[in-house]
Parts: sequence; structure tokens; C-alpha cells
Amino acid sequence: MPSTAKSTIAITAEENVQQAPQELKRDLKSRHLTMIALGGTIGTGLFLASGTAIHTAGPAGALTAYAAIGLMVYFVMVSLAEMSAYLPVAGSFSTYATRFVDPALGFALGWNYWYNWAITIASELAAVTLIMKFWFPESPSIVWSALFLGIIFLLNYLSVKGFGESEYWFSMIKVVTVIVFLVIGVLMIFGIIGGEYVGFKNFSVGEGPFNGGFMTILGIFMAAGYSFQGTELFGVAAGETKDPGKSIPKAVRSVFWRILLFYIFAILVISLLIPYTTESLASEDVTVSPFTLVFDQAGVAFAASVMNAIILTAVMSAGSSGLYASTRMLWDLAKEGKAPKFLGKLDHRGVPVRALIATSLVGTLAFLASFFGDGAVYIWLLNASGMSGFIAWVGIAISHYRFRKAFIAQGRNLAELPYRAKWFPFGPIFAFVLCIIVILGQNYSAFTQGQIDWNGAIISYIGLPLFIAVWLGYKFVKKTQVVPLKQCDFSTEKK
Repeated sequence: MPSTAKSTIAITAEENVQQAPQELKRDLKSRHLTMIALGGTIGTGLFLASGTAIHTAGPAGALTAYAAIGLMVYFVMVSLAEMSAYLPVAGSFSTYATRFVDPALGFALGWNYWYNWAITIASELAAVTLIMKFWFPESPSIVWSALFLGIIFLLNYLSVKGFGESEYWFSMIKVVTVIVFLVIGVLMIFGIIGGEYVGFKNFSVGEGPFNGGFMTILGIFMAAGYSFQGTELFGVAAGETKDPGKSIPKAVRSVFWRILLFYIFAILVISLLIPYTTESLASEDVTVSPFTLVFDQAGVAFAASVMNAIILTAVMSAGSSGLYASTRMLWDLAKEGKAPKFLGKLDHRGVPVRALIATSLVGTLAFLASFFGDGAVYIWLLNASGMSGFIAWVGIAISHYRFRKAFIAQGRNLAELPYRAKWFPFGPIFAFVLCIIVILGQNYSAFTQGQIDWNGAIISYIGLPLFIAVWLGYKFVKKTQVVPLKQCDFSTEKK
């Protein structure tokens, strides 16, 4: 073979190798990141679970729980934003814990987060079957689970830009729904719609505004926390965001006001319009969800069908975001040698397809719904993933505290940070303490009824011993140590 032909083949082979990128592509725009951060807070937790919270703890009790968790989430988000703006990586807080706390903690947090979202995908797909049976009651569950798993897989497979665009419009639908709900609700409260001034008369019916005292409020902290899970997605998306130093601060600055508007205000409106003693508030049936009830009172035609379609959008959004987050976390774990190496490969478009396929397979757990009953499987999966989110937030709080301490210990200037979290060190400490209280007290009633409810205790707490076992197991095998502050790695990756 002529030497020129050989050299041509060599050059072509080298170009083919180069076509497979080693890093994720930064194709997410600022508007994508902003809507991901915003849309992450809006889902079934607001549209459905808020009614149960009001019914259980009364209007003031629900407001107290959501306000406390909302404040905690705000501190977690600004902590994550400070680290993500400076070190935008797909591994997010798993990488931060590895660098600033202990590699064993980073390993455990990474796998915990992957598990959290992988299971959430399954739970959302199980929820899809419940939603679709509103219109098609005799249809088999497995059909809807398979269909929607295929849809969210394709949204993630096409490109990160495709995911960002779909999530942008999913979030837009949810945001518009909440805004319309709040406007209609306020007009109803003042009698402009419906012709009757409601005022605050429903706020103190029965044992209201608080019902059951502090322990009841504590009991719904986990539900409130689950509602807010997803707000940390922007940290994972930072690794694929253009100009993260500017985009991340922009996406986070208004998080607190969004939480206030979408959750606190929405719960206040529901509480004023519907007495907390209304039994249907505790139902997970979309036909009697608090949003449906308010829209129905306002005379909105086909209120149940409209809300069912919107909740379907919310579930699709949560499933797609969950698949995105868990895939990127698994890819990063593989890249760092903490997961099978073959999962750390990217295709020519910069998509971690192998990690995407592996994570999607977990979504097939939703197919169990067709054999064991939709509602039971959905609730079990929901509980199984609930604690994992709080564990992730604890990890973020610890990592940020050590990040800032190490930053100062190494003589760095805080002016170098693209975004600086306010209220340090109060913010991460408050978030850490409240998360620990919620984790330990989420199902205290399982131990206070004279006889221990082992089934309830195992479902509620199984995530904690599993996390500790993974953490300590890795620490024992790899003999890892807490990283000294002056040795913490602040080297920035390509931005």
C-alpha cells in the first residue's frame, strides 16, 4: 500500500477517534437553566400533595412546614450555586464532597443521587398509569409505562439541547398553570369571581389554623421536602451550561421568591378557599386535587381533565429531568472510576448513551405496577426515594461549609467567586440541622404506637443504613481520609 494511502487512513482514523468527545457539550442556554431551576420545584408535590398537607396539619401548619423547608432549600441552593458557578461539573455535589470532604462521602452521595432519581423515574412512570386511567380506565398499565419511558428516553437521547428545550416548555406549562391558579384564587377570595367574599373564614374552622401541633407539622416535612426535590438539578446541569459563571447565579437569585410564590402563596389560596376539614383534600385522585377543586368552583370547564393533562406534563417533566440527572451522575461516577468504566463513554454528540440505557432499565420497575396494583407500587417507590433527596441536601450543606473554609484556608480571595452565598455559615448549618431532624423524625409515629410498625419503619428509613453502608464500605476498602483544608482541590475544569 502506498505511503500516502497509509497516512490518509491514519489521519481518518485519528479524526474518527476525535469525533467521540471526552467531555459533555455546553449546549444548555441561560433560559434553559433558569426554567430547569424553576420547573424543578413544581410537580405533583404542589398539585396533589399540598392538599394532604393542609388536611393533616391545618392551613397554618402546612404553611409553617412548607416555609421552613422552603427556607432550608433556599440555603441549599445558594450553597450549591456558589460551588457550581466556580466548578461547573456534571458530578456536582458528588465531586464537591470528594474534593472538599472525603472521597468516600463523594462516592456514597453520587450513588445515592443516582438511586434517588432512577427510582423517581420509576415512580413517575407508575404515576403515569394512574393519570392515563382517568381517561382510559380499562387500559393495561404496562402500555403507558412503556410508552412514556420511551418518550423520556428519546428526549434525553437526542441531545442535551433537546432535553433543555423540552424541559423549558414543560416548565412553562407548569408555571403558567400556577400563575393562572393564583390569579383566579385571589379573585375568588375577594368575591370578584363567584360573587361571594370568602376572606379568612376558612382559615380557622375546626381546630384550625393549626391541627395536631408540632409533631403533625414534623410529620409532613418529608412530603414538603419531596415536593421541593429537583431544585438542585441546575447543579448537575452546570456541566453542560454555556457561561455557568453567569447563568447559574441568574437561575438561583430568584429561587426564594419562586418558592414563596408557587408554594406558600398557593397553599394560602387553597386554605382560604377550601376548609382543611374537607376530606377530599387528602385524596390523590386528580378529580379532587386542590387545584381541580378551585378551578371547578371558579366554573372552569372540564377542570378535572385540564388538571389531569397538566399533572401529566408535570410527571413527564419530572421523569425526563430525573433521567437526565441520574444519567449524568452515573457517567461522572464512571469517569472518576467509581462505576464501571464502560458507562463513562460519550457518543459523537456528547451524550452518555451507555449510562442513559443503564439508568432507563431501572425505570422498568414501573412495569411492576401492572402486576401488583398501581397505587401501592407508586406509594412504595415514592417513599423509597424520599429520604435520598434529603441525604443529598445534607451532602451539599457539608460540602459548601468545607468549600468555603478551604477557600479561605488556602489564602484565596472571595472576590474570585462568580457567585457568593449569603448568610454563610448560618445557611449550610441551618440546612444541615433541619435535614437531619427531618431524616430522623420523618416517621416517628412508627415507634410511638406501643408496637413498632416495622413495615412502615423499613420503608421510611431503609435509605439511611444503605447510604451509611456504602459510605463506610468505600472508606474501609479504599482507606480514604478527610481531605485537609489546605489540600482541597480547587482546580477548575474547562468552562
